[in-house]
Amino acid sequence: MTLPKFISARHDDTQAKRERRKEARPGELLDAALDLFVEKGFAATRAEEVAARAGVSKGTLFLYFPSKEELFKAVVRENISGRFGEWNEEFETFEGSTADLVRHCFQVWWERIGATRASGITKLIISEARNFPDIAAFYHKEVIAPADELLGRIIQRGIDRGEFDVQDVEYAKFSIIAPMVYLIMMKHSIGACMPASHQIDPARYIQSQVETMLHGMIKRTGAAKGKR
Repeated sequence: MTLPKFISARHDDTQAKRERRKEARPGELLDAALDLFVEKGFAATRAEEVAARAGVSKGTLFLYFPSKEELFKAVVRENISGRFGEWNEEFETFEGSTADLVRHCFQVWWERIGATRASGITKLIISEARNFPDIAAFYHKEVIAPADELLGRIIQRGIDRGEFDVQDVEYAKFSIIAPMVYLIMMKHSIGACMPASHQIDPARYIQSQVETMLHGMIKRTGAAKGKR
């Protein structure tokens, strides 16, 4: 039996919408999960809440992500660890000085992570890692270790080019990491409760931190200044 054209067209349109909706679901679920993980933390976020916010059933959520842990891992990969490919490529192709590369790292990190909802994941990990060691181990493998490796290569680049005088690369990396973590913690904890007059200006903060890290606070005179 052949359907009338207007019924057939409506059927085709409905089918196409369903297919588009199905394709959109993983992204919508990851968006909803990111919001809830940042708002409530890992322990307090329930799978049914994520599904409801995304407008699907709990069963549909588990079709894509078999557990809350796997959902969280997908959120981290989508928003943070999945970016290391592009960051490593930028490192390989950067043509300026290593000091400028460090400045670039701070700026890019803020624009792509710090200023986004994904920055709340760092606070979540710091707050809940001890209660969820498997999640902590995953985050270390997918985020912390690749970040350490990339920052180590950046510092080594400066040493190899005669631009940096660093004695302990392994610990020098924390000079870059620590200001980033502090800014995130202020943004997602006490900083959010402070009056506007005491809020940190991210751009000013980043500029101050990176210049202090690169040049230090000791006043240089004469020959010492010339070596900076």
